[in-house]
Order: sequence, then C-alpha cells, then structure tokens
Amino acid sequence: MKLLAKVLKHWLLAFLYPRPLLGILYLPRFFNHWFRYAGETGAEKIRVLDMQPCLGDWSTHTPFDAHYFYQGAWLARRIGAAEIAKHVDIGSSVLTISVLSAQVETVFVDYRPLKASLPGLTSIAGNILNLPFPDDSIESLSCLHVIEHIGLGRYGDPIDPYGSTKAARELQRIVSRGGNLFISLPVGRERVCFNAHRVHSPISVLKLFPDMKLIEFSYVDDAGQYSEKRAVEAASDFEYGCGLFHFQKP
Repeated sequence: MKLLAKVLKHWLLAFLYPRPLLGILYLPRFFNHWFRYAGETGAEKIRVLDMQPCLGDWSTHTPFDAHYFYQGAWLARRIGAAEIAKHVDIGSSVLTISVLSAQVETVFVDYRPLKASLPGLTSIAGNILNLPFPDDSIESLSCLHVIEHIGLGRYGDPIDPYGSTKAARELQRIVSRGGNLFISLPVGRERVCFNAHRVHSPISVLKLFPDMKLIEFSYVDDAGQYSEKRAVEAASDFEYGCGLFHFQKP
C-alpha cells in the first residue's frame, strides 16, 4: 500500500508541478520517450511502480521566479560590500538565507521556525510584530517579500488590516543608528490580493518607514527585468513588480 501511495503521489505531482495541468499536454511525449528508452540496447528494465514522471521541464530556457532570484542576488551583493560581521533576517526565502550564511554569520527569525542546521546559521522562532531584539540593536537587517503578507492569515498569523504597517514599525525599532535595513515587497497598483499579499505603491512604502533614510531603490518590473539604483517614481506604474529598498537609520 505504501508503494502504491507513493506512485499515485508521483503521478499527481506530475500534473501539478511546476505548472498545474500543463503536464497533460506532455503525456504523449513522455510515453514516446519511455518506449524509445526501453527499446534501446542496454536499457534497464523500467517498472511502472518505479516511475516518477516529470512533465513540465521541457523548456527552451531555465525558468525562475524573477522576484526571488533577483532579490537574493541584490541582498547578497550588498551584504558582501558592507563587510559586516553579523546579519539578521526576518522570514525571507530560506534558499537565500542558506547561501548568505556561508558569507556572513546569519540569524534567521521566522514565525514558523526553520528546522535546519548549517555552520554560520542560527534559526530562532519569532513574530515580526514582536521581535526578540532590543531597540536600536541590529546593524544589518533584511526582510524580503514578507511584510506584504502580515495580517492576512495566510501563514497562521492573526487577521489585521494594519499588519504591514505594524511589521514595518517593528523592523525600524530594532535597527541600530547608522544600521542598514534591506526590504523587498510587491510594488505597483495598490490593492489587497486576499489572502496572498498586498501590493503597495513605491511612495507608500517610503511612508511605511518614516524613521529611515532611503539609500537606494532597485526593482524587478512587470516583465521580470531587473534594474538597479533608480528613482522610486520609476516603478509607480507597475502592476506587480518587486521593489528593493535599502534604508539606513539616521
């Protein structure tokens, strides 16, 4: 029964990942490849119960999520240039944090604790609305694609229309004087895409961080193109871009 359940799981995932139901279109190619492979000299015997079909990977280029790809690269380059001894991150992509921890000692804080162990990485549980750090105590802090979710209940957090505002206030509280805060979130036409996320205009993001000075603004536009060091007004007409804000606390 366990083997059968595993097989069913593999076939179900084949039709859901990476793009739901697209795998159906590739079934003829899958079976064609299977029969061709089985007919090749020296081919291993293939049991149906051992199959693990991958039906969505035939593409002309490597697919990636532009927001997450570029925001990780943006953060890592700025942390490297700053030459800091310790960095704190609140809830960003764990793939980004795993690589960043090879570069600098990293403390990762998440509402849902990360159960992983790596040299240079400390993972602790924490709520972005009540972070376990004193005022003005963190020299280098990041929070990428996080605050737009706060208060929508998606990750088990309490419902709160002011969730993003409160999260921004708490991040500002713990950054030290002269310290850096690296923020990313969706920018464009303002709206709540319940319960996935909020989208803020770039100007509204600046208003979320009144205690901070903007050092740099970069972005990923609606077409997935990355641009560095631009004016915030350049992203005002986006539908769903990614704003990358480097703030400093005076």
